[in-house]
Amino acid sequence: MSIFTSLAALLTSTDVPNVPNGSANQVLAAGLNIAYFIAGIIAVVMIIISGFTLVTNGGEPEAIKKARNTILYSVIGLVVILSAFAVTWFFIGRIK
Repeated sequence: MSIFTSLAALLTSTDVPNVPNGSANQVLAAGLNIAYFIAGIIAVVMIIISGFTLVTNGGEPEAIKKARNTILYSVIGLVVILSAFAVTWFFIGRIK
């Protein structure tokens, strides 16, 4: 028995903990959901930090412009994340 056959038998057995035993679509969907969640959290944190900077900048025009641009780009990022989530959810739902 080759090492690859042994490894395949080990990975397909149900006795191995922490090894996903779902289909490739389920594993892909779970990984993408985690990525979308992390990206969404980062975008929301950037909006909060930029809002705080906008409020506490002391009226400096350059700081106001930078904070507004960061908020704008973070909102655009959230729209892209939600669009990507919708597209992948649609296609993964069709494949099942």
